[in-house]
Amino acid sequence: MSQNMDVDKSMEQLNEEADIGADYLEDLLDIVDYEGDIEMGVRNHRPTVQIVADDDTDIKHLIGHEGEVVDALQRLTRLAVQQRTGERSHLILDVDGFLGRKRKKLRQTALDAIDEAGETGEPVDLDPMNSFERKIVHDMVREEGLKSRSHGEEPHRFVTIYPRDGAAEVLTGDSQQDEGVTDVDSAPYADEDKTLEDEGR
Repeated sequence: MSQNMDVDKSMEQLNEEADIGADYLEDLLDIVDYEGDIEMGVRNHRPTVQIVADDDTDIKHLIGHEGEVVDALQRLTRLAVQQRTGERSHLILDVDGFLGRKRKKLRQTALDAIDEAGETGEPVDLDPMNSFERKIVHDMVREEGLKSRSHGEEPHRFVTIYPRDGAAEVLTGDSQQDEGVTDVDSAPYADEDKTLEDEGR
């Protein structure tokens, strides 16, 4: 699936997806009797819906351990949008600021791995991540001027961060799954957006 899929959609289409997603989630909150405000819009040319907590206790149940529940809700919301529009959606769902906290934690994980790669001169493998998490790491590595690459198959796909002198190892690897290679001069990777279940699912 092309990473530019949402770029081809008009703002009207993206806002419609956000509106459909918001309606779906509002109905869900009514069913489970949770209190929360729903905000929607378009960010980075992607429809986004946020559930903002009125009462932290209830809404936190929609996050789950390591975001497992919000990931599942995002998938269901995307499917609800697809059912209405007939097109796949890359809608992003956030609950009570979870994605912001997640990004901050992942950026620190990436920085620690970058430091380790620099100190040891060896590639550093991170724990398996979903594509949303991998994208954050790839972006961070690119900002630091290093290279990274995704390996493996879902749900065990992971990122390797390479030291500055490890460029040749990245570029001459025999794997066909090179989509995760990133640096300040290269084209963006493509692997983190190729399925309906990507980016934070």
